[in-house]
Amino acid sequence: MKKILHGRQREETERFVAFRSQWGYQAEFCTQGRGHEKGGVEGEQGWFRRNHWTPVPCAKNLAELNAYLLDCCRRDEQRLTGDRPQAVGAGMACEREHLLALPAEGFPLSEVCFPRVDAQGCVKVRTNWYSTPLRPGTQVRVEVWPAYVEVWHQGRCAARHERCYEHGRKVLELEHYLPALLYKPGALAGSTALQQWRAQGRWPESFDRFWAALMRRRGRQEGTREMVELLLLGRDHGYAKLQGAISSALEWGCSDAAAVRHLLTVERISTGPPPAALTVSDLGALLRYERPQPGTHEYDQLLLRLPTEVIQ
Repeated sequence: MKKILHGRQREETERFVAFRSQWGYQAEFCTQGRGHEKGGVEGEQGWFRRNHWTPVPCAKNLAELNAYLLDCCRRDEQRLTGDRPQAVGAGMACEREHLLALPAEGFPLSEVCFPRVDAQGCVKVRTNWYSTPLRPGTQVRVEVWPAYVEVWHQGRCAARHERCYEHGRKVLELEHYLPALLYKPGALAGSTALQQWRAQGRWPESFDRFWAALMRRRGRQEGTREMVELLLLGRDHGYAKLQGAISSALEWGCSDAAAVRHLLTVERISTGPPPAALTVSDLGALLRYERPQPGTHEYDQLLLRLPTEVIQ
């Protein structure tokens, strides 16, 4: 709402008017400070909260939480409310017959803006900054969703971040800075992007041990550069595989980046399709070209002592 007017009147935003026009319903508002006017809705929310949100459910991500809530709604279809003879699901089936058909196209719920990438490789979205792998000065299309932010450029999604609801924060992805860190490896240790990876649990302890071993062997600059190169391999092969390869190298007492590359390659080959079995063909008339394998026994005569008269 843009503004609360007198009584039940409201000044609606253009986005909300477009949303309800798309789905074909009217908006009815309560009088300010009169919560009892929506008692039925408040009562159902309280029942759902007491039965499905107490204690607060745990979920790995928003998709898992939504799947849990959908399952709770399915189970509520068998519930009886008050003195009604019908269950919730049966009543919903009767009501569905009187509803309008859904439109063929959905309504885009994201907020769209067109910022430019700044000198730090970030775009400002509302009150926060989000990193991108794009060059500074590039104009991008940003879609702001309730749970995440997507940065689009030339028809592809260049970056995707979890949305931050704080103010003045920088949400950085270390992957976006790896090409630049190849030329300035000294900036990796104190970078904000690495600190955020550590806080998120995305930088395991084995990475630090292998990084330290590389610096002892190759020096601080070259060792860090080789670690950045391995992180680039993790971007292509997956960081779980990279972590497994580094852990295996550490177990064998190896601190060579080439060994980690080899382990990643072996993992890729071993997980691929098995090679086709070779079959022996009948050579037929070609057998007449068979020749015995050469031997070296004739050269043994060079080891024999020659007669004295031959030497003279």
